[in-house]
Amino acid sequence: MTAAPPPPPADLDPRLLEVLVCPVSRAPLFYDRARGELISNAAKLAYPIRDGVPIMLPEEARSLEE
Repeated sequence: MTAAPPPPPADLDPRLLEVLVCPVSRAPLFYDRARGELISNAAKLAYPIRDGVPIMLPEEARSLEE
């Protein structure tokens, strides 16, 4: 028996995206709906979104320099 695929990520509230900035660079973030992440091009980090909540901790972010 195979597990069901995870549901697609929910859309992020556009008003929330307007006020969130990268905690490292203070630059704007871009929403990657397919991966469920907030992307900081300036810091080269991807912050996860878990259960609809952005996790804005640098130690939880994925490096984009991989």
